[in-house]
Amino acid sequence: MTTSAAVPATRANPAGVWTAMSLVYVIWGSTYLAIAITVESAPPMVSMGLRFLTAALLVAGYLAVRRGPRVLSVSRRELASSALVGVLLLFGGMGGLAYAERHVDTGVAALIVAGVPMWVVLLRLTVRDRPRPVTWLGVGVGLVGLAVLLRPGSGTDSPLGWSLLIMLGSAAWAVGSFLQPRLVTPSDPLVLTCYEMCAGGLALVLVGLAIGERLDLGTLTTSSWLAWAYLVLIGSLVGYVAYVWVLGNAPLSLVSTYAYVNPVVAVALGVLLHGERVTAAMALGGAIVVLGVVLVVTGERPGRAVRSLPDAAT
Repeated sequence: MTTSAAVPATRANPAGVWTAMSLVYVIWGSTYLAIAITVESAPPMVSMGLRFLTAALLVAGYLAVRRGPRVLSVSRRELASSALVGVLLLFGGMGGLAYAERHVDTGVAALIVAGVPMWVVLLRLTVRDRPRPVTWLGVGVGLVGLAVLLRPGSGTDSPLGWSLLIMLGSAAWAVGSFLQPRLVTPSDPLVLTCYEMCAGGLALVLVGLAIGERLDLGTLTTSSWLAWAYLVLIGSLVGYVAYVWVLGNAPLSLVSTYAYVNPVVAVALGVLLHGERVTAAMALGGAIVVLGVVLVVTGERPGRAVRSLPDAAT
């Protein structure tokens, strides 16, 4: 999820900051594997839609109990903006990712998604926002890495069409991330997240049903159930809360490192727990992509909203 919280003037205890950052690194890096395990026996669109709808209900219930139901009251304009961003992020970004992960290794998927910050840099040209030269260098390096990663014969065993679907979903995520701070949305990040997850989750379920997906509880494996529950409770709730907290208590330069740590975590977990292999082309292309993202993130001027470029598997 995204947020536009301002960088704070005060900092929290370093131990607390690194605990929260470790949660973001591991949890968001692990969601790629959890998605792959979920869709082994569950329909991709419907299962991801129910994931976000369930998480939204939990967030709404928490807000209503702790602050009263009125906290969820928003204007029509705020609701429409939240719905648009939610559809772009979760239906566009997560739907394509979940669908493709039946055919693409989790490590490859994570490395493709890592290119989201580069797409946002390109979108900034539409508002005449000129990035610094080092940022452009990062975009160029990252695109080279994606070309190496996706080229035919790279040995990743991932069909090009499915990899391109993930890239298309990443573009949708980038558009949503780019638009959110430019739209009128609820000021409370939890309220915003709730409505984004409702809209994106509903779109995923409706499209999934329209294309013939059906959720047969009798065919779901125990591992898929556990992975889905992990995505709801840990990926969508604990990971996001840790991210929002660290945004308010740590330097942006530190927070933004999740963009190039998450793919490394995803690749490692895919190899250790899912029997995936790392080819020479994958290692080279992935390293170049991560280098490009590092250059983009570090090249941003102080105060720029790099925090609006979260990993698509949140």
